[in-house]
Amino acid sequence: MAGRIGLLFSGQGAQQVGMGKDLSQQYAVAANLFSEADSQLQRPVSQIAFEGPIEQLTKTSNCQVALYVHGLALLAVLREELDRFEFCAAAGLSLGEFTAHAAGGTFDFSTGLRLVDARSRFMEEACAATEGAMAAFVGGEESLVREIARESDVDVANLNSPGQIVLSGETPKILAAVARAKERGIRRAVPLNVAGAFHSRLMESARTRLLPLLQSSDLRSPTVEVIANVTAAFAKEPDEIRRTLADQVTGSVRWVETINYLLDKVGCDLLIELGPGQVLAGLVARIRKGTKVISIENVETLRESLAAIR
Repeated sequence: MAGRIGLLFSGQGAQQVGMGKDLSQQYAVAANLFSEADSQLQRPVSQIAFEGPIEQLTKTSNCQVALYVHGLALLAVLREELDRFEFCAAAGLSLGEFTAHAAGGTFDFSTGLRLVDARSRFMEEACAATEGAMAAFVGGEESLVREIARESDVDVANLNSPGQIVLSGETPKILAAVARAKERGIRRAVPLNVAGAFHSRLMESARTRLLPLLQSSDLRSPTVEVIANVTAAFAKEPDEIRRTLADQVTGSVRWVETINYLLDKVGCDLLIELGPGQVLAGLVARIRKGTKVISIENVETLRESLAAIR
């Protein structure tokens, strides 16, 4: 088995129609998780993930749940295929932080599913009640992008990789930030096709509604290091985990620091991305060139990866 393994879980935006379908056809452990989600939430999560249409899957209330189940289905299959599969840390981009906590034993699958379902609905409703937008800024120094955010009165949503930062806030203010970026010589500043202003103050109603649910849920200290988006450090105690999971709804996703923490503080020598596409692997390559990352999203990529993980 490879040395110190860290798991990475996908965030909203990575979803793809067909995710989990072949896993569920070939592995009962995966099929059971999708079936449990359908039953617990009383809606066809598996059908939307497997068959789409993409417009349905892209809805915040559907894609967050589907990504959560898919990530844990991949982990369940990996554990079935590999004897004594162990990892020492986990992290996830935005929604993926909840999947990471489920993987790390902070809460069980059902509890996490209930929290993710509530989070996604609260965020969707916050989007509907506000006029928000997000924009990606590529090729600018972090200090300059933060200055533009202050001047435009918007928030720093994601620090995805060196030179790739996402701002979030009211739509006119985001458009003003894009205009300022072009004036300041930032190579590329483009509005994103998203439902609203995630990871900004416009999501405060979602954070406020999620916190009591977190406080009433059974959370434990995880058995591995699970890295919080808002602190880019190990969140260990249940009350700290409740706070960081609530705060990330409105706070910044510090992904660059998160990856550096996994590599430098935890000492991971292999990162395994569990989720559709290779979005996180691409970010890791820009954060720390040469880092060994394996991306698993379906049966084919699983089989290709087993030997390398062993």
